[in-house]
Amino acid sequence: MPLTRDFKETIQARIERDPACREELLKEGVERLLSGDVDTGKAVLRDYINATIGFQELGGLTEKSPKSLMRMFGPAGNPQARNLFEVIGRLQKREGLHLKVHAVR
Repeated sequence: MPLTRDFKETIQARIERDPACREELLKEGVERLLSGDVDTGKAVLRDYINATIGFQELGGLTEKSPKSLMRMFGPAGNPQARNLFEVIGRLQKREGLHLKVHAVR
């Protein structure tokens, strides 16, 4: 079921005013990727990008076409690890945070 416009606008407004929410969304996307849930991880990161930096600005930071980045994070996208980690690194830097991996049993 696709998200409604009101829901997306509500989430975007919260992300704009709440740094903790932005941080959690970025963290959730990366955690999903690391757990092997690539489709959900890409979707969460796509939502994060749309609600924060936007694909146009991200394209400038990564020297990649915004359309290419949109495809990369789209449902059929299959990003190379190099590109994916470059984007995650740029998003972390822009957000002013550094994600770390912790082993949990």
